[in-house]
Amino acid sequence: MTRPEQELADIKSMMERSTRFLSLSGISGILAGTYALIASGVAYTWIYYPGLPYGLDLSKTQQEGIVNHLLWTAITVLLLSIGTAWVMSQNKSKKKSQKFWTPASKRFIQALFVPVIAGGLFCLALIAMDNLEMVVPATLTFYGLGLLNASNFTLNDIKYLGYGQLILGLVSAFFPEFGLIIWALGFGVLHIIYGAMMYYKYDR
Repeated sequence: MTRPEQELADIKSMMERSTRFLSLSGISGILAGTYALIASGVAYTWIYYPGLPYGLDLSKTQQEGIVNHLLWTAITVLLLSIGTAWVMSQNKSKKKSQKFWTPASKRFIQALFVPVIAGGLFCLALIAMDNLEMVVPATLTFYGLGLLNASNFTLNDIKYLGYGQLILGLVSAFFPEFGLIIWALGFGVLHIIYGAMMYYKYDR
């Protein structure tokens, strides 16, 4: 006969699968971080090279086409990250014989992307008003809020990534001269650390 403890564990697992999206892939987090670091290097060459990436001198962003290049680079990173996470999460669901598109996954996506989309529109307003130094704080802060919101519908570990993004966003608001480095830390380094942690904890 099945032990009561095992029955309770099975019931708990069943409830988690029905209420939480558990197919997030650690590798997709590592790849998203890699995309962001590559994009940060490209942005550095456009804005600062061959000088140091410090100081409030963003005069190069006023050159024709630079802002558009930066915007399309960020959009490319976003689409690559979403596409990678989508494909790898679907593959993980198939390996575990679980459905990918469920009420739990819908709640997760809604919780994450409502703040992210709002943040993206807010950043477009900042760009239109030439408040470029606030774009990095806005992207990190809104993304962090989205992750914290989505952590209610997936593995709790994602909330630590959310706290990290939120803290970096607030720090970059007070030190905009370090904006590019902080953006690279948030979207690059933290994603790689989070992805590695998720991989070794859940995916192996």
